[in-house]
Parts: sequence; structure tokens; C-alpha cells
Amino acid sequence: MQFTQRTVQCIGPSGLHRMAYTEWGARDNPRVLVCVHGLTRNGRDFDALAEAMSAHYRVICPDVVGRGRSGRLRDPAGYAIPQYVADMVTLIARLNVDSVHWVGTSMGGLIGMALAAQDGTPIHKLVLNDVGPLITVESLQRIATYVGTDPDWASFDEALAYVRFVSQPFGELTEAQWYHLAETSVLQRPDGRWAFRYDPRIAEPFRAAFVDKDIDLWPVYDLIACPTMAIRGALSDLLTRDTWQRMETRGPCARLAEISGVGHAPMFQSDDQISVVRDFLLSA
Repeated sequence: MQFTQRTVQCIGPSGLHRMAYTEWGARDNPRVLVCVHGLTRNGRDFDALAEAMSAHYRVICPDVVGRGRSGRLRDPAGYAIPQYVADMVTLIARLNVDSVHWVGTSMGGLIGMALAAQDGTPIHKLVLNDVGPLITVESLQRIATYVGTDPDWASFDEALAYVRFVSQPFGELTEAQWYHLAETSVLQRPDGRWAFRYDPRIAEPFRAAFVDKDIDLWPVYDLIACPTMAIRGALSDLLTRDTWQRMETRGPCARLAEISGVGHAPMFQSDDQISVVRDFLLSA
């Protein structure tokens, strides 16, 4: 795999922060694909997809602030969609392009939806991976059980076992794929123990705003006009089948695709999953 690691300086209410990203493909390629990860993950989740798409695009995979190699916010209240959207606008300006295609998994899809709904949006094609305009209270309660718990482990093998356990909804992966997902999402601290590569304070705004009802984002989705694909893990609890099917008839009238044997969320580690994204993005 060949990629370059870069950073861009962003700003928010609490000051400046750095957002890291990996870049694949030719830097002079005007076709840009931005891939944005889920709540506790990082941009390296897209290595397999980015490598496959780098023949067609300049592929950019950011670590949303507070995750991966990116900096952390001084005030955790900033860990929310408005800040993430602002950071992505800064990133796209750094890339010096007027338009991008977008793949967003879970939180990355919400960021994409928010940006794609804006007048003059730079997003001209959108893939929403296992996320939609209605987020169920059941899935919110499941997320609340693990976000911000900040576990640590005595060895990498223990960390790997934990990642495999909590990430079972990703579906059947090879040993090498599990190793890669763990290796890129944990680090060894100065005290020798292993921990996740994210600021546990990302959970604070989530818990402060947590309500005992579904989150309805249909008004945002209905503003999207670019070609859109909605991918669902067939066993997902975050994107229900009813919501997914309604996405075909409202807003951008998304093209639908479903990945069997997977919950939340498909990780695009295999050729069959990658082809779903590639065929849509490269279609006329």
C-alpha cells in the first residue's frame, strides 16, 4: 500500500487544532474522493477501499478531530457535527478542488449529509454507509454503552481480542483484516499499556444530548440533491430496513444496496463490498 500522511490546520471555538489525513493516488488528479469514518474509528479503516479507488481518484481519508493521528479539542463540547463539517470544508479548501465525491460510514455519513444539504455544496456524489435520516433510540443506547469508556489492555493481543469482540457486527473478516483494524485503532501508551486512538471525551456531547427517542434528520436529507447511494448492513440496528427503503423515495432518491451477513457497519474490506461503491461512483 502506498499513501502519504498529511495534516491540515483547522479552527473552532476553543482554538486551532490539527486534522490528520491519508492521501492516496496522484495529487494532480482533479477527481477527489473523501472517505470519512465512524464515531470511534479513523481514516485507516478505508485503506482497502482507498487503494482500490486510487487508480481513479485522489483519495483522502481524514481522521476526524479527536481520533487517530488528529489533535484533540480543548473543549469537548466541540465534538459535534458542526465542527466536523467546518473541518471538512477547510480540508477541501486545502485540496484546492471545487467538488468531491464522498463516502461516509455512520458518523462520516452524517457529516456528509450535513454538508451535502448546504447550498453550493462541494459534494457531487454521496455514499451513505449504514446511516440515514432516522437514528433509532435502540442504536443510540447501544452506542452509549461503550463510547467514552476508555478501556486499556496489557498487550496488543488483548486489544485485538477486544476489537474483534466489540466489532462483531462488521461481519466475517480474515485474521489479517482484523489485525489491521486493531493495529490502526490502538496505540501503546508511555506506561506500556494499550488504548484506543481517540479522545474518550468525544462521548461527552453525545451523552449530554442523549434523549430517549429517535433522532429525526429527514429535513436535512430532503435538501440533498446530488446522486446518492444508501448502503445497509443487512443486520444493522442503526439503519432500519424501513428507513433505508424510504431513502429511495425522498430527497435525492438514493440508490439502495444491502450487504448480507453484516450489521453496523460494512467495512469495505472485500472485493464484493468495494465493487458496490466503485460501480456507483464511477457510473455516469
